[in-house]
Amino acid sequence: MHTRDSGFTTEDQEMRSKNRAHLVFFVWSIFVGIILVRALYIQGFKHSYYIDLANKQYISLTPISFDRGTVFFSEFKKDPVPVAQLRTTYRIAIDPTQLTNPDMVYTKISQYISLDKTIFLEKASKKNDPYEEIAKDISSETVAIIKAQKIVGVSFVKDNKRAYPQETIGSKVIGFVGNDGSRVKGQYGLERYYDDVLSRTSSDQTVNFFAELFTDIEKTVISNKDKQEGNIILTIDAEAERALHNALLETRATWNSDIIGGIIMDPTTGAIIAMDGLPSFDPNVYSNVKDPSVFLNQNVSGVYEMGSIIKPITMASAIDAKVINEATTTYTDTGFRDLNGYKVRNFDGKARGPNTSMQTILSKSLNVGIVFLVEQLGAKRFQEYFKKFGLGSETGIDLPSEASGLTKNLDSNVFVDSATAGFGQGIAVTPIQTVRALAALGNGGYLVTPHVVDSIVYQNGETKKIAEDDGEQIISKDTSERISRMLVTVVDTALKDGAYKMNHYSIAAKTGTAQMVKPGGGYYDDRYLHSFFGYFPAYEPKYIIFLFHTYPKGAEYASATLTDPFFKLVKFLISYYEIPPDR
Repeated sequence: MHTRDSGFTTEDQEMRSKNRAHLVFFVWSIFVGIILVRALYIQGFKHSYYIDLANKQYISLTPISFDRGTVFFSEFKKDPVPVAQLRTTYRIAIDPTQLTNPDMVYTKISQYISLDKTIFLEKASKKNDPYEEIAKDISSETVAIIKAQKIVGVSFVKDNKRAYPQETIGSKVIGFVGNDGSRVKGQYGLERYYDDVLSRTSSDQTVNFFAELFTDIEKTVISNKDKQEGNIILTIDAEAERALHNALLETRATWNSDIIGGIIMDPTTGAIIAMDGLPSFDPNVYSNVKDPSVFLNQNVSGVYEMGSIIKPITMASAIDAKVINEATTTYTDTGFRDLNGYKVRNFDGKARGPNTSMQTILSKSLNVGIVFLVEQLGAKRFQEYFKKFGLGSETGIDLPSEASGLTKNLDSNVFVDSATAGFGQGIAVTPIQTVRALAALGNGGYLVTPHVVDSIVYQNGETKKIAEDDGEQIISKDTSERISRMLVTVVDTALKDGAYKMNHYSIAAKTGTAQMVKPGGGYYDDRYLHSFFGYFPAYEPKYIIFLFHTYPKGAEYASATLTDPFFKLVKFLISYYEIPPDR
């Protein structure tokens, strides 16, 4: 009989042990394989899902109402008027899990808002869904009425939206707020330029306590905490803006202009009192606009050959350089000049003959006279003066998309380029550049910085007044007074033969008519840009007005289309601002 020692095993036992080991290894291999396949599935196909799920353990987004600062128009002797503000509306929702009689709920609510019954009942039938929206953009007044009925299962969510109570008035300056694909922000105008001041730091993120304790996640997700946030008060006056807007509407309707624009500015400070242009838009429904170019402010972004309103700048340059004396200098006006094959003619082709005065150049708007002035200055000095007036340079106005202009002719070595620039042809500038340059004629010779913001009221209670620079003096005060006298004479004696002379107010003004440029080069024979500028009281001006429109139909000269709207605005400003007479 054989016995087995406890320290040894039989062959069968060894085989069974090996089989069990192989089984364990096989099962373990399958388990590991499953884990590896699952890991590959998670890391590959479901990567983004689980990343998002993990992130939600740290950061959850809780919807809050939209928030943004308010923009105000100024108003003479009154409190500021909102032009861009928040408007509160509500979304109405139902909780199908709490509705016992959906038909009754529909009947009660549909008395006050428009509801599609089929859609309502379909939403009400979702018994596992605690939240179904049934209406949005509902006014506070309507919501108060529905709330008073205390309907079980009906809730209300407050929304803040951007609203523009002045509608089209000033929309070219204000712009609007819209979604750029990543966030809601200012898209055009002041809403865009001052977006950092008007926007509010989002507070719709809640951070998990442990994530905040053990990581720097708050630093990477929530930023701009120290950003200066505030409300904005504009230099633009609500009533002046409305008066300008209505004047542009009437003028465009009368003359069927393509584009029309206008600016009213304080010539001594650069404060914009009114600025508008047509065609325009209502920023409350900006999505209705099919042509995005309508959103651009033509007073800041548009460039135009301005024509004869540039002539006073040429005259002032010649006076300031002391190459002519406006009281004694004369020249022989031949009606046209041949400048190396380029013929410059007076608007009517007529010669004024010998001893033509400097005043006649402005009163009759003589192109040949301007050529004479540029000859006296010399092309180089003429170009230097025009650049000092800021023509071809951005003004620095606090609005986006300002154009610099097309003024290569001010660097040309060809005399004819300077000669034609002297009467506003061959150089294209923006209206805001133009009004700034013309303001220097009346304000003592200073080039000011135009601006639309008066002050910013920060949320911490501080108020920042926008500093008004003294401006660079580009012509002497004496030159400013002398050119102003010449422009007053234009109004008192030449403009419609003196029919618009005001007995108690001195008005310095000049019209401009320029042929419009063809897209492929050259000029139209039958399309003009009309412009008109003037400041008053002429020797200590409070306001400068600039108007222009393109391709007005039915009149060739600006004196026919813009004189009436200009003087209508003059009379409004005198009355509204209680300007005392100066003569």
